[in-house]
Amino acid sequence: MANEFLDKVEDNAIVHIWLENVQLEKGDSLAKGYVSELWDYTRISVTQNSLQELNEIWDRWNDETKQLFYTNYGDLPYLLNIKVDERLFRALAQYWNPAYSCFTFGNVDLVPTVEKYTALLYCPRLQVDKVYSRAAYVPAFWKKLMKHPDGKKKVDVFALSIYGLVIFPKALGHVDEAVSDLFDRLGKRVTPVPAILAETFRSLNACRRAGEGRFIGCTQLLIAWFHSHFWKVDKVSYRVFSGHYSPLKEIVAMPRRDDISEENWIAILSFDWVSLLGIWGAVGYAPLLVLRQYNSRQFVQATYGLAQCEFSYRGDNYKKKVKEISQAWNQVHRMKMLAVSDNSRVR
Repeated sequence: MANEFLDKVEDNAIVHIWLENVQLEKGDSLAKGYVSELWDYTRISVTQNSLQELNEIWDRWNDETKQLFYTNYGDLPYLLNIKVDERLFRALAQYWNPAYSCFTFGNVDLVPTVEKYTALLYCPRLQVDKVYSRAAYVPAFWKKLMKHPDGKKKVDVFALSIYGLVIFPKALGHVDEAVSDLFDRLGKRVTPVPAILAETFRSLNACRRAGEGRFIGCTQLLIAWFHSHFWKVDKVSYRVFSGHYSPLKEIVAMPRRDDISEENWIAILSFDWVSLLGIWGAVGYAPLLVLRQYNSRQFVQATYGLAQCEFSYRGDNYKKKVKEISQAWNQVHRMKMLAVSDNSRVR
Protein backbone atom coordinates (compact mmCIF):
# COMPACT_ATOMS: atom_id res chain seq x y z
CA MET A 1 0.00 0.00 0.00
CA ALA A 2 2.85 2.38 0.88
CA ASN A 3 4.54 1.70 -2.47
CA GLU A 4 1.30 2.45 -4.35
CA PHE A 5 0.99 5.79 -2.52
CA LEU A 6 4.60 6.71 -3.32
CA ASP A 7 4.06 5.75 -6.97
CA LYS A 8 1.11 8.14 -7.17
CA VAL A 9 3.09 10.95 -5.56
CA GLU A 10 5.92 10.38 -8.02
CA ASP A 11 3.51 10.29 -10.96
CA ASN A 12 1.91 13.57 -9.85
CA ALA A 13 5.31 15.24 -9.61
CA ILE A 14 6.16 14.07 -13.13
CA VAL A 15 2.89 15.47 -14.46
CA HIS A 16 3.56 18.82 -12.75
CA ILE A 17 7.05 19.07 -14.22
CA TRP A 18 5.86 18.03 -17.67
CA LEU A 19 3.06 20.61 -17.67
CA GLU A 20 5.39 23.40 -16.68
CA ASN A 21 7.87 22.46 -19.39
CA VAL A 22 5.17 22.22 -22.08
CA GLN A 23 3.71 25.56 -21.04
CA LEU A 24 7.13 27.24 -21.20
CA GLU A 25 7.90 25.65 -24.56
CA LYS A 26 4.59 26.13 -26.37
CA GLY A 27 2.93 28.96 -24.53
CA ASP A 28 -0.66 29.54 -23.52
CA SER A 29 -3.80 28.68 -25.49
CA LEU A 30 -4.63 32.37 -25.81
CA ALA A 31 -2.91 34.38 -28.52
CA LYS A 32 -0.73 37.29 -27.49
CA GLY A 33 -2.81 40.41 -27.00
CA TYR A 34 -6.01 38.40 -26.47
CA VAL A 35 -8.94 40.52 -25.32
CA SER A 36 -12.03 38.81 -23.94
CA GLU A 37 -15.18 39.54 -25.93
CA LEU A 38 -17.55 37.77 -23.58
CA TRP A 39 -20.77 39.42 -22.53
CA ASP A 40 -20.96 40.54 -18.90
CA TYR A 41 -24.18 38.60 -18.50
CA THR A 42 -25.39 35.60 -20.50
CA ARG A 43 -29.13 35.28 -20.97
CA ILE A 44 -29.17 31.51 -21.10
CA SER A 45 -32.34 29.45 -21.48
CA VAL A 46 -32.62 26.01 -19.88
CA THR A 47 -36.01 25.11 -21.33
CA GLN A 48 -36.48 21.37 -20.84
CA ASN A 49 -38.49 18.66 -22.56
CA SER A 50 -41.50 17.36 -20.64
CA LEU A 51 -40.45 14.13 -18.93
CA GLN A 52 -43.79 13.22 -17.36
CA GLU A 53 -44.56 10.48 -19.91
CA LEU A 54 -41.14 8.88 -19.50
CA ASN A 55 -41.56 8.87 -15.72
CA GLU A 56 -44.99 7.24 -16.04
CA ILE A 57 -43.58 4.52 -18.32
CA TRP A 58 -40.73 3.84 -15.90
CA ASP A 59 -43.11 3.60 -12.93
CA ARG A 60 -45.22 0.97 -14.73
CA TRP A 61 -42.27 -1.36 -15.34
CA ASN A 62 -41.61 -4.31 -13.04
CA ASP A 63 -38.31 -4.81 -11.22
CA GLU A 64 -37.03 -7.31 -13.77
CA THR A 65 -37.39 -4.87 -16.67
CA LYS A 66 -35.84 -2.05 -14.64
CA GLN A 67 -32.89 -4.24 -13.76
CA LEU A 68 -32.42 -5.10 -17.44
CA PHE A 69 -32.28 -1.38 -18.16
CA TYR A 70 -29.73 -0.69 -15.41
CA THR A 71 -27.56 -3.53 -16.69
CA ASN A 72 -27.55 -2.24 -20.27
CA TYR A 73 -27.65 1.53 -19.83
CA GLY A 74 -26.60 2.32 -16.27
CA ASP A 75 -28.21 4.96 -14.04
CA LEU A 76 -29.85 7.07 -16.76
CA PRO A 77 -33.37 6.89 -15.20
CA TYR A 78 -32.22 8.91 -12.19
CA LEU A 79 -31.68 11.87 -14.54
CA LEU A 80 -35.46 12.01 -14.98
CA ASN A 81 -35.85 12.93 -11.29
CA ILE A 82 -33.07 15.48 -10.92
CA LYS A 83 -34.74 18.83 -10.42
CA VAL A 84 -33.15 21.54 -12.56
CA ASP A 85 -32.67 24.73 -10.57
CA GLU A 86 -32.79 27.25 -13.42
CA ARG A 87 -31.49 30.10 -11.26
CA LEU A 88 -28.48 28.07 -10.18
CA PHE A 89 -27.78 27.00 -13.76
CA ARG A 90 -27.97 30.55 -15.13
CA ALA A 91 -25.63 31.67 -12.35
CA LEU A 92 -23.16 28.87 -13.20
CA ALA A 93 -23.14 29.94 -16.85
CA GLN A 94 -21.76 33.36 -15.90
CA TYR A 95 -18.59 31.69 -14.62
CA TRP A 96 -17.88 29.55 -17.68
CA ASN A 97 -14.55 30.44 -19.29
CA PRO A 98 -14.56 29.40 -23.00
CA ALA A 99 -10.82 30.13 -23.36
CA TYR A 100 -9.97 27.26 -21.01
CA SER A 101 -13.20 25.24 -21.06
CA CYS A 102 -13.71 25.42 -17.30
CA PHE A 103 -15.68 27.23 -14.60
CA THR A 104 -13.69 29.88 -12.75
CA PHE A 105 -15.06 30.86 -9.34
CA GLY A 106 -12.69 33.48 -7.96
CA ASN A 107 -9.49 31.51 -7.27
CA VAL A 108 -11.09 28.12 -7.95
CA ASP A 109 -11.10 26.34 -11.32
CA LEU A 110 -13.62 23.51 -11.72
CA VAL A 111 -14.31 21.41 -14.79
CA PRO A 112 -16.40 18.25 -15.36
CA THR A 113 -14.17 15.35 -16.30
CA VAL A 114 -14.64 12.12 -18.24
CA GLU A 115 -13.91 10.15 -15.06
CA LYS A 116 -16.49 12.06 -13.00
CA TYR A 117 -19.27 11.75 -15.57
CA THR A 118 -18.47 8.06 -16.06
CA ALA A 119 -18.86 7.51 -12.31
CA LEU A 120 -22.15 9.43 -12.22
CA LEU A 121 -23.71 7.50 -15.11
CA TYR A 122 -22.35 4.15 -13.81
CA CYS A 123 -22.73 1.70 -16.68
CA PRO A 124 -20.42 -1.34 -16.28
CA ARG A 125 -21.01 -2.45 -19.89
CA LEU A 126 -19.34 0.65 -21.31
CA GLN A 127 -15.64 0.62 -22.14
CA VAL A 128 -13.87 3.90 -21.39
CA ASP A 129 -11.29 3.34 -24.13
CA LYS A 130 -13.89 2.95 -26.92
CA VAL A 131 -14.87 6.52 -27.68
CA TYR A 132 -17.82 7.35 -29.94
CA SER A 133 -16.94 8.77 -33.38
CA ARG A 134 -19.72 9.92 -35.68
CA ALA A 135 -20.20 7.91 -38.87
CA ALA A 136 -19.97 9.70 -42.22
CA TYR A 137 -23.21 8.05 -43.42
CA VAL A 138 -25.97 7.52 -40.87
CA PRO A 139 -28.64 4.88 -41.70
CA ALA A 140 -32.28 5.61 -40.95
CA PHE A 141 -33.37 4.97 -37.37
CA TRP A 142 -35.97 2.34 -38.28
CA LYS A 143 -33.20 0.19 -39.81
CA LYS A 144 -31.26 0.37 -36.54
CA LEU A 145 -34.31 -0.51 -34.50
CA MET A 146 -34.81 -3.63 -36.61
CA LYS A 147 -31.52 -4.99 -35.28
CA HIS A 148 -32.79 -5.17 -31.70
CA PRO A 149 -34.63 -8.28 -30.39
CA ASP A 150 -38.29 -7.69 -29.55
CA GLY A 151 -37.69 -8.74 -25.94
CA LYS A 152 -35.56 -5.71 -25.18
CA LYS A 153 -37.01 -3.27 -27.70
CA LYS A 154 -38.97 -1.30 -25.11
CA VAL A 155 -35.85 -0.92 -22.98
CA ASP A 156 -33.89 0.33 -26.00
CA VAL A 157 -36.59 2.80 -27.06
CA PHE A 158 -36.84 4.15 -23.50
CA ALA A 159 -33.07 4.58 -23.35
CA LEU A 160 -33.07 6.34 -26.73
CA SER A 161 -35.75 8.70 -25.43
CA ILE A 162 -33.56 9.66 -22.47
CA TYR A 163 -30.57 10.25 -24.73
CA GLY A 164 -32.61 12.34 -27.17
CA LEU A 165 -34.78 14.31 -24.72
CA VAL A 166 -32.53 14.65 -21.65
CA ILE A 167 -28.86 14.13 -22.50
CA PHE A 168 -28.81 15.66 -26.02
CA PRO A 169 -31.98 17.82 -26.13
CA LYS A 170 -31.19 19.77 -29.30
CA ALA A 171 -34.76 20.00 -30.60
CA LEU A 172 -37.61 20.17 -28.08
CA GLY A 173 -39.94 17.21 -28.40
CA HIS A 174 -37.79 15.42 -30.99
CA VAL A 175 -34.84 13.02 -31.06
CA ASP A 176 -32.11 14.31 -33.35
CA GLU A 177 -30.86 11.93 -36.05
CA ALA A 178 -27.30 12.27 -34.75
CA VAL A 179 -28.44 10.95 -31.36
CA SER A 180 -29.77 7.77 -32.96
CA ASP A 181 -26.35 7.17 -34.51
CA LEU A 182 -24.61 7.46 -31.14
CA PHE A 183 -27.25 5.23 -29.57
CA ASP A 184 -26.64 2.58 -32.20
CA ARG A 185 -22.94 2.52 -31.26
CA LEU A 186 -23.75 1.80 -27.59
CA GLY A 187 -24.38 -1.80 -28.62
CA LYS A 188 -20.66 -1.95 -29.42
CA ARG A 189 -19.94 -0.84 -25.85
CA VAL A 190 -18.56 2.58 -26.75
CA THR A 191 -18.68 5.20 -24.02
CA PRO A 192 -20.87 8.29 -24.68
CA VAL A 193 -19.29 10.30 -21.85
CA PRO A 194 -16.74 12.24 -24.00
CA ALA A 195 -19.58 13.16 -26.40
CA ILE A 196 -21.75 14.31 -23.48
CA LEU A 197 -18.95 16.51 -22.18
CA ALA A 198 -18.15 17.83 -25.66
CA GLU A 199 -21.71 19.06 -26.24
CA THR A 200 -21.86 20.49 -22.69
CA PHE A 201 -18.72 22.54 -23.29
CA ARG A 202 -19.73 23.56 -26.83
CA SER A 203 -23.15 24.76 -25.71
CA LEU A 204 -21.73 26.74 -22.78
CA ASN A 205 -19.13 28.30 -25.09
CA ALA A 206 -21.77 29.29 -27.66
CA CYS A 207 -24.07 30.86 -25.05
CA ARG A 208 -21.26 32.77 -23.33
CA ARG A 209 -19.87 34.16 -26.60
CA ALA A 210 -23.30 35.18 -27.93
CA GLY A 211 -24.55 36.45 -24.58
CA GLU A 212 -27.70 34.37 -25.01
CA GLY A 213 -29.03 31.06 -26.27
CA ARG A 214 -30.60 27.79 -25.11
CA PHE A 215 -28.35 25.28 -23.40
CA ILE A 216 -28.57 21.97 -25.32
CA GLY A 217 -26.37 19.81 -23.12
CA CYS A 218 -27.47 17.56 -20.26
CA THR A 219 -28.54 20.08 -17.64
CA GLN A 220 -29.39 17.40 -15.08
CA LEU A 221 -25.95 15.80 -15.23
CA LEU A 222 -24.15 19.15 -14.96
CA ILE A 223 -26.27 20.07 -11.91
CA ALA A 224 -25.49 16.65 -10.38
CA TRP A 225 -21.77 17.20 -11.01
CA PHE A 226 -21.92 20.61 -9.32
CA HIS A 227 -23.77 19.31 -6.26
CA SER A 228 -21.35 16.39 -5.94
CA HIS A 229 -18.65 18.84 -4.78
CA PHE A 230 -20.68 19.89 -1.75
CA TRP A 231 -22.06 16.68 -0.25
CA LYS A 232 -20.96 14.15 2.31
CA VAL A 233 -21.94 10.51 2.66
CA ASP A 234 -23.82 9.94 5.89
CA LYS A 235 -23.71 6.89 8.18
CA VAL A 236 -21.40 4.55 6.20
CA SER A 237 -18.57 6.58 4.73
CA TYR A 238 -16.89 3.72 2.87
CA ARG A 239 -19.94 2.66 0.85
CA VAL A 240 -18.90 4.99 -1.95
CA PHE A 241 -16.28 2.36 -2.79
CA SER A 242 -18.91 -0.34 -3.27
CA GLY A 243 -19.35 -1.64 -6.80
CA HIS A 244 -23.13 -1.12 -6.45
CA TYR A 245 -22.99 2.45 -5.15
CA SER A 246 -24.96 4.95 -7.28
CA PRO A 247 -23.96 8.64 -6.96
CA LEU A 248 -26.97 9.77 -9.03
CA LYS A 249 -29.36 7.84 -6.78
CA GLU A 250 -27.78 9.55 -3.77
CA ILE A 251 -28.10 12.98 -5.36
CA VAL A 252 -31.76 12.44 -6.30
CA ALA A 253 -32.63 11.42 -2.73
CA MET A 254 -30.89 14.42 -1.16
CA PRO A 255 -33.24 17.33 -0.33
CA ARG A 256 -32.12 20.74 -1.58
CA ARG A 257 -33.24 24.33 -1.29
CA ASP A 258 -34.88 25.77 -4.39
CA ASP A 259 -35.57 29.29 -3.10
CA ILE A 260 -32.12 30.80 -3.71
CA SER A 261 -32.19 33.61 -6.26
CA GLU A 262 -29.84 33.81 -9.24
CA GLU A 263 -28.21 36.91 -7.74
CA ASN A 264 -27.49 35.06 -4.48
CA TRP A 265 -26.05 32.09 -6.38
CA ILE A 266 -23.70 34.46 -8.21
CA ALA A 267 -22.64 35.97 -4.90
CA ILE A 268 -22.03 32.50 -3.43
CA LEU A 269 -19.99 31.31 -6.39
CA SER A 270 -18.34 34.84 -6.20
CA PHE A 271 -2.73 21.02 -18.57
CA ASP A 272 -2.22 18.90 -21.67
CA TRP A 273 -5.51 18.87 -23.54
CA VAL A 274 -7.34 16.50 -25.85
CA SER A 275 -10.23 16.83 -28.30
CA LEU A 276 -13.69 15.59 -27.42
CA LEU A 277 -15.90 14.51 -30.32
CA GLY A 278 -19.57 15.22 -29.74
CA ILE A 279 -22.47 14.37 -32.03
CA TRP A 280 -22.66 17.85 -33.57
CA GLY A 281 -19.04 18.94 -33.37
CA ALA A 282 -15.75 18.88 -31.47
CA VAL A 283 -14.31 20.96 -28.64
CA GLY A 284 -11.03 21.21 -26.73
CA TYR A 285 -10.82 19.52 -23.33
CA ALA A 286 -8.21 20.19 -20.60
CA PRO A 287 -8.59 17.43 -17.97
CA LEU A 288 -5.48 18.46 -16.04
CA LEU A 289 -6.76 21.87 -14.95
CA VAL A 290 -5.55 22.38 -11.40
CA LEU A 291 -8.18 22.38 -8.62
CA ARG A 292 -6.99 25.23 -6.44
CA GLN A 293 -9.51 24.59 -3.67
CA TYR A 294 -7.52 21.49 -2.69
CA ASN A 295 -4.38 23.60 -2.08
CA SER A 296 -2.51 21.74 -4.79
CA ARG A 297 0.81 22.98 -6.07
CA GLN A 298 0.08 25.79 -8.49
CA PHE A 299 1.20 25.83 -12.11
CA VAL A 300 -0.14 27.13 -15.41
CA GLN A 301 -1.85 24.32 -17.29
CA ALA A 302 -0.66 23.31 -20.77
CA THR A 303 -3.32 24.69 -23.10
CA TYR A 304 -1.41 25.41 -26.29
CA GLY A 305 -3.73 24.95 -29.29
CA LEU A 306 -6.85 24.42 -27.19
CA ALA A 307 -8.76 27.31 -28.75
CA GLN A 308 -8.14 26.05 -32.30
CA CYS A 309 -9.72 22.65 -31.59
CA GLU A 310 -13.39 23.65 -31.60
CA PHE A 311 -15.34 23.05 -34.83
CA SER A 312 -18.72 21.87 -36.09
CA TYR A 313 -19.43 19.00 -38.47
CA ARG A 314 -19.56 21.17 -41.56
CA GLY A 315 -17.18 23.11 -43.75
CA ASP A 316 -13.95 22.02 -45.37
CA ASN A 317 -11.83 19.14 -44.05
CA TYR A 318 -13.92 18.45 -40.93
CA LYS A 319 -13.99 14.71 -41.74
CA LYS A 320 -10.19 14.67 -41.85
CA LYS A 321 -10.08 16.39 -38.44
CA VAL A 322 -12.51 13.83 -36.99
CA LYS A 323 -10.35 10.97 -38.29
CA GLU A 324 -7.20 12.50 -36.84
CA ILE A 325 -8.84 13.04 -33.44
CA SER A 326 -10.14 9.45 -33.36
CA GLN A 327 -6.71 8.08 -34.24
CA ALA A 328 -5.04 10.26 -31.60
CA TRP A 329 -7.53 9.12 -28.93
CA ASN A 330 -6.91 5.46 -29.77
CA GLN A 331 -3.15 6.02 -29.73
CA VAL A 332 -3.31 7.57 -26.25
CA HIS A 333 -5.20 4.56 -24.88
CA ARG A 334 -2.88 2.08 -26.59
CA MET A 335 0.13 3.78 -24.98
CA LYS A 336 -1.67 3.76 -21.63
CA MET A 337 -2.34 0.03 -21.86
CA LEU A 338 1.28 -0.63 -22.83
CA ALA A 339 2.47 1.38 -19.83
CA VAL A 340 0.18 -0.56 -17.47
CA SER A 341 1.36 -3.84 -18.98
CA ASP A 342 5.03 -2.86 -18.65
CA ASN A 343 4.57 -1.81 -15.03
CA SER A 344 2.86 -5.11 -14.22
CA ARG A 345 5.76 -7.10 -15.70
CA VAL A 346 8.35 -5.03 -13.82
CA ARG A 347 6.65 -5.64 -10.50
